[in-house]
Amino acid sequence: MTIVNIFKQMKLLREKGVLGMNARNAEYVLPNNERHLYPLVDDKVKTKQLAMANNIPVPKMYYVVKSPREIKNDFFNALKPYKDFAIKPAHGQCGEGIIIVTDVINEHYKLIDGTRMTKEDLSYAVSTIMSGVYSLGGQQDEVLVEYRIKFDPVFDEITFRGVPDIRVITYRGVPTMSMLRLPTSYSNGKANLHQDGIGVGVNISTGKSMKAVFRNQIITIHPDTFVDIQGIQIPYWDRILELATRSYDMTGLVYQGVDIVIDKDLGPLILELNARPGLNIQIANQTGIRPRLELIDEHKDEFTSLESRIEFAKKNFR
Repeated sequence: MTIVNIFKQMKLLREKGVLGMNARNAEYVLPNNERHLYPLVDDKVKTKQLAMANNIPVPKMYYVVKSPREIKNDFFNALKPYKDFAIKPAHGQCGEGIIIVTDVINEHYKLIDGTRMTKEDLSYAVSTIMSGVYSLGGQQDEVLVEYRIKFDPVFDEITFRGVPDIRVITYRGVPTMSMLRLPTSYSNGKANLHQDGIGVGVNISTGKSMKAVFRNQIITIHPDTFVDIQGIQIPYWDRILELATRSYDMTGLVYQGVDIVIDKDLGPLILELNARPGLNIQIANQTGIRPRLELIDEHKDEFTSLESRIEFAKKNFR
């Protein structure tokens, strides 16, 4: 592809309102998201504590490994009451380093993909997480152990092994664009698009799924289950929009991504927040996000309550 053609494509994307990473950072993230607020979302432990203080539902926290010396005894003693749980880097990114244990049998830990880890294997994996391999900036990390999500059965036929989640990008507290993220066999049960998960566009107004993106290709059928992923009504949609909107009031971050899971017993729970959410959500929705952001800026003085922000989103965004 020639330089001329590249610039032509870039111009076309701009005309369609597609926001690039540099523009996102320069025009929306850096001017609006105060730097001192970033730790509230970059650290999953702090996010969870903040949410609980604001009566926002999150997966229950079982234990936090803060020092390598805890791994040998304290960590495993804390796990004894639980037969299943999720282990995560507190400062992780892109879904890396997460271990999902679905059962414990004679000190062997069965993972979501069917493989098993010994006590020694799990100790080594936790030590690796703590070394900062999966962390933002490679910093030494803490390890969070929490409740394992059992996803809502509405997703049974359109997910592979892992847990689907819903990402909502909010701007000035207004739900702006959303997608459903689905695990695949190629993503090893992870819902993250960077690891070959699927991003399904979601109509903000109705909460119904639309077409999807998988490996940068538009699809309508799940590649593992061969089931149509369009037209699925996401349960608790109004509640999901409410949680996404309340996250702005909780963190003060003007531009952020809110990741929500739907547990079959507990309903919608906030999984994590992101001050720099990815932009492939535009591909999943087949529309640029910039016109929506600009519209929100034009009407920002009208947002006098949580309800007004949600009403604006449902009226203007599809």
